[in-house]
Amino acid sequence: MAKELKELTSRSENYSQWYQDLVIKADLAENSAVRGCMVIKPYGYAIWEKMQRILDNKFKETGHVNAYFPLLIPKSFLSREAEHVEGFAKECAVVTHYRLKTNSDGSGVVVDPEAKLEEELIIRPTSETIIWNTYRNWIQSYRDLPILCNQWANVMRWEMRTRLFLRTAEFLWQEGHTAHATREEAEAEARQMQNIYADFVENYMGVPVIKGVKTASERFAGALDTYTIEAMMQDGKALQAGTSHFLGQNFGKAFNVTFVDKDGKTDYAWATSWGVSTRLIGALIMAHSDDNGLVLPPHLAPIQVVIIPIYRSMEQLDEIRKKVNGIADNLKKLGISVKFDDADNRKPGWKFANYELKGVPVRLAMGGRDLENNTIEVMRRDTLEKETVSCDGIETYVQNLLEDIQKNIFQKALKLREERTVKVDSYDEFKEKIEQGYFVLAHWDGTPETEERVKNETKATIRCIPMDDDNEPGCCMVTGKPSARRVLFARNY
Repeated sequence: MAKELKELTSRSENYSQWYQDLVIKADLAENSAVRGCMVIKPYGYAIWEKMQRILDNKFKETGHVNAYFPLLIPKSFLSREAEHVEGFAKECAVVTHYRLKTNSDGSGVVVDPEAKLEEELIIRPTSETIIWNTYRNWIQSYRDLPILCNQWANVMRWEMRTRLFLRTAEFLWQEGHTAHATREEAEAEARQMQNIYADFVENYMGVPVIKGVKTASERFAGALDTYTIEAMMQDGKALQAGTSHFLGQNFGKAFNVTFVDKDGKTDYAWATSWGVSTRLIGALIMAHSDDNGLVLPPHLAPIQVVIIPIYRSMEQLDEIRKKVNGIADNLKKLGISVKFDDADNRKPGWKFANYELKGVPVRLAMGGRDLENNTIEVMRRDTLEKETVSCDGIETYVQNLLEDIQKNIFQKALKLREERTVKVDSYDEFKEKIEQGYFVLAHWDGTPETEERVKNETKATIRCIPMDDDNEPGCCMVTGKPSARRVLFARNY
C-alpha cells in the first residue's frame, strides 16, 4: 500500500494524472475493453447507489415517478426537432443491422449483409424524442397533465477523448421528462429541479455551486432555457454538476402532443427535461481529495467508519472484538455504516493507508492498552487529525464528528471558490486570471460572436449568467459595448 501511495501523482505535479491515478488506485473504476467505456467497480458503484437513493427520494417527494423507455430510438425521431438533432448528430452511435452470421472461412462472426434494418436505430444519447413520441399516446386532456416521469438509465455519446467518470462514451444518469399544461408550470418545474440538484450537491456532496442560466450557444439542444449549477474543482476549472431545461412547446409540436385545455381549446404540451450523471463522482473526487487519496463526504461515503484492531495474540483480538462489536452495533443503530476489519492477512499499517486512500471519513483503532484504559483512537480523514477518546459515549462523539467533517469539507471548498473568484473589467486582466485558474465575473455584450472569440482565444466559456441579484451594469471587457450584468467565465471539464 505504501508503494501504491508513493505512485499516486501529486496534485501540484500533474492534477490530471493525479485524478486518473486516484480513480484507479482507490478502486472506483477502470477502463474497459470497449473503447471509451468504463467498468464502475463495486466501491465506485456504492457511491453512485447512495447518490441514486438520495436523489430518487427527493424526486418522489416532489411528485415524480420512475419509468423506463427504450434504449434504441428510430433515426427519424431525431429529425423531428431540428436544433435537437443538430446538437447530438455527431455523438450518435447507430445500429444498422440486426443479425450476425458465421464467416465462411470459419474465422468468427461477421455482420450479415442481408440483415440490414429498414430504418437505422440510434443508441439513446438522451431520450426526449422517444419519450415525447410516447407521451402523445398518454395525453388528450388537461386532466392528463402534468406528467412527471424520471428514468434511471445509461446513454451513449460517442466521445473521442475520454476520462473516467468525467467524459465517457457510455455513462449512467437519471433523466426527468415532464409535460405541463402551461408555460408557467413548466418553467417552475425546471427551476425546482435546479434547486433540488443544488441542494443535493451542496448538502450531500459538500460542493458549493453557482446557480445560473446558460447562454443561447451553451444551452441544451432544443431548449428555450437551460438552468445549470456550476462547481469549482481544486484546479480552478468549472464542472457542470447538473442541468434542468425548459423546452417550451418544441417537442410537443415536433411529436404532435396536444391536449384540450379547461376552456375547450387545443394546445401543445409544455416540456422540461433534467438530469445528473456519474460525472458527479468525478466532481466529488476533484473537489475534496488530496495527495493521500479520496476524501469522501460522510453523507455519501459507502463506509462512514472503519474500526481496526491492533493486537499481539488471538486472545487479545477476541477481547478487542467483544468491545468493538458493541460499539459497531450502537453506531449502526444510529444509521452509520461501519466496517470492522479484523482480517489477519494485512497489517494495521496497510489497512490505515488503504482506508485513507479510499476516503473513509472516520477511522477508529483499538489496541491492548486502549482496551485496558477503555479508550479508542479516532482519526478524521479530512484533516488527518488523531486523538484518543473514552469509549463511553463514543457513538455520539462519532455521530457529531461525521457531521463536523461534512460541514468542514464544504467550507473548505467554499473558501477555495471565494478566494479564486474575481471581478475583472479589462480583457488583459481576464486572460491573466483565466490562465491562473480563476472563476471570472466579467461584462459581456450579449453577442455570440464575442462569446466565441473569448472561447477561441482563452479556452474559457461562459459557464452561466448567475441568478443572484448582482445586476451591476457596465461595459463589455472585449468590445466596450453596454452590458446589463456580469457573467461567469471559466475553463471547464
